[in-house]
Amino acid sequence: MRNITMLAAGAALLLAGAASAQQQPATQPAQPAQPAPSAPAKPPEISRVDVVDIEALPKETQDRVNQVVAQRGDEGLKELRSSIDARADIKSALGAKGMSSAQVIAASLGTDGTLTLITKKKAS
Repeated sequence: MRNITMLAAGAALLLAGAASAQQQPATQPAQPAQPAPSAPAKPPEISRVDVVDIEALPKETQDRVNQVVAQRGDEGLKELRSSIDARADIKSALGAKGMSSAQVIAASLGTDGTLTLITKKKAS
Protein backbone atom coordinates (compact mmCIF):
# COMPACT_ATOMS: atom_id res chain seq x y z
CA MET A 1 0.00 0.00 0.00
CA ARG A 2 2.80 2.30 0.87
CA ASN A 3 4.39 1.71 -2.57
CA ILE A 4 1.14 2.56 -4.32
CA THR A 5 0.92 5.82 -2.38
CA MET A 6 4.50 6.71 -3.34
CA LEU A 7 3.82 5.94 -7.01
CA ALA A 8 0.64 8.02 -6.94
CA ALA A 9 2.46 10.94 -5.32
CA GLY A 10 5.30 10.67 -7.85
CA ALA A 11 2.88 10.56 -10.76
CA ALA A 12 1.00 13.55 -9.37
CA LEU A 13 4.24 15.53 -9.15
CA LEU A 14 5.17 14.61 -12.71
CA LEU A 15 1.75 15.58 -14.03
CA ALA A 16 1.77 18.83 -12.06
CA GLY A 17 5.19 19.70 -13.50
CA ALA A 18 4.05 18.96 -17.04
CA ALA A 19 0.86 20.97 -16.59
CA SER A 20 2.69 23.97 -15.21
CA ALA A 21 5.17 23.84 -18.06
CA GLN A 22 2.33 24.01 -20.55
CA GLN A 23 0.63 26.91 -18.76
CA GLN A 24 3.61 29.28 -18.45
CA PRO A 25 2.65 32.71 -19.67
CA ALA A 26 4.50 34.01 -22.68
CA THR A 27 6.44 36.87 -21.12
CA GLN A 28 8.57 37.50 -24.20
CA PRO A 29 7.08 38.08 -27.63
CA ALA A 30 8.13 35.55 -30.20
CA GLN A 31 11.03 36.86 -32.19
CA PRO A 32 11.42 35.92 -35.82
CA ALA A 33 14.36 33.67 -36.46
CA GLN A 34 17.34 35.74 -37.47
CA PRO A 35 19.60 34.10 -40.03
CA ALA A 36 23.12 33.80 -38.75
CA PRO A 37 25.37 36.37 -40.35
CA SER A 38 27.28 34.54 -43.00
CA ALA A 39 30.65 35.34 -44.38
CA PRO A 40 30.69 36.47 -47.98
CA ALA A 41 30.67 33.50 -50.30
CA LYS A 42 34.19 32.65 -51.30
CA PRO A 43 34.51 32.46 -55.07
CA PRO A 44 35.59 29.08 -56.39
CA GLU A 45 39.23 28.49 -57.19
CA ILE A 46 40.03 28.86 -60.88
CA SER A 47 40.52 25.36 -62.25
CA ARG A 48 40.33 26.09 -65.97
CA VAL A 49 40.53 29.12 -68.23
CA ASP A 50 38.53 29.27 -71.46
CA VAL A 51 39.25 32.05 -73.94
CA VAL A 52 36.39 32.82 -76.32
CA ASP A 53 36.29 35.49 -79.03
CA ILE A 54 33.07 37.48 -78.96
CA GLU A 55 32.53 36.74 -82.65
CA ALA A 56 32.23 33.02 -81.79
CA LEU A 57 29.21 33.69 -79.56
CA PRO A 58 25.59 33.77 -80.76
CA LYS A 59 24.35 37.24 -81.74
CA GLU A 60 22.04 37.46 -78.71
CA THR A 61 24.92 36.66 -76.35
CA GLN A 62 27.16 39.17 -78.13
CA ASP A 63 24.52 41.86 -77.55
CA ARG A 64 24.32 41.02 -73.83
CA VAL A 65 28.11 41.05 -73.48
CA ASN A 66 28.33 44.41 -75.25
CA GLN A 67 25.61 45.79 -72.99
CA VAL A 68 27.49 44.67 -69.85
CA VAL A 69 30.74 46.12 -71.19
CA ALA A 70 29.03 49.45 -71.88
CA GLN A 71 27.51 49.55 -68.39
CA ARG A 72 30.82 48.74 -66.71
CA GLY A 73 32.68 51.51 -68.51
CA ASP A 74 36.38 52.15 -68.96
CA GLU A 75 37.24 51.97 -65.25
CA GLY A 76 35.65 48.56 -64.90
CA LEU A 77 37.50 47.33 -67.97
CA LYS A 78 40.82 48.62 -66.62
CA GLU A 79 40.16 46.89 -63.29
CA LEU A 80 39.34 43.61 -65.04
CA ARG A 81 42.47 43.74 -67.17
CA SER A 82 44.60 44.65 -64.17
CA SER A 83 43.22 41.63 -62.27
CA ILE A 84 44.09 39.39 -65.21
CA ASP A 85 47.63 40.75 -65.42
CA ALA A 86 48.10 40.05 -61.71
CA ARG A 87 47.52 36.30 -62.24
CA ALA A 88 50.27 34.48 -64.12
CA ASP A 89 48.06 31.44 -64.80
CA ILE A 90 45.36 33.53 -66.47
CA LYS A 91 47.88 35.60 -68.39
CA SER A 92 49.54 32.39 -69.60
CA ALA A 93 46.21 30.96 -70.82
CA LEU A 94 45.64 34.12 -72.84
CA GLY A 95 49.20 34.00 -74.20
CA ALA A 96 48.66 30.42 -75.35
CA LYS A 97 45.83 31.72 -77.55
CA GLY A 98 47.98 34.61 -78.84
CA MET A 99 46.03 37.14 -76.78
CA SER A 100 46.70 39.59 -73.98
CA SER A 101 44.57 41.20 -71.30
CA ALA A 102 44.16 44.23 -73.57
CA GLN A 103 41.84 42.14 -75.72
CA VAL A 104 39.64 40.89 -72.86
CA ILE A 105 36.31 42.69 -72.65
CA ALA A 106 34.47 40.46 -70.14
CA ALA A 107 34.99 37.54 -67.79
CA SER A 108 32.77 35.05 -66.04
CA LEU A 109 33.69 32.62 -63.27
CA GLY A 110 31.49 29.54 -63.10
CA THR A 111 30.72 27.66 -59.92
CA ASP A 112 32.82 24.77 -61.23
CA GLY A 113 35.92 27.01 -61.30
CA THR A 114 35.93 27.65 -65.03
CA LEU A 115 36.97 31.20 -65.87
CA THR A 116 35.67 32.26 -69.27
CA LEU A 117 37.41 35.26 -70.81
CA ILE A 118 35.61 36.94 -73.67
CA THR A 119 37.96 38.69 -76.03
CA LYS A 120 37.67 41.08 -78.92
CA LYS A 121 40.35 41.12 -81.61
CA LYS A 122 40.52 44.90 -81.64
CA ALA A 123 40.04 46.33 -78.16
CA SER A 124 37.83 49.38 -78.15
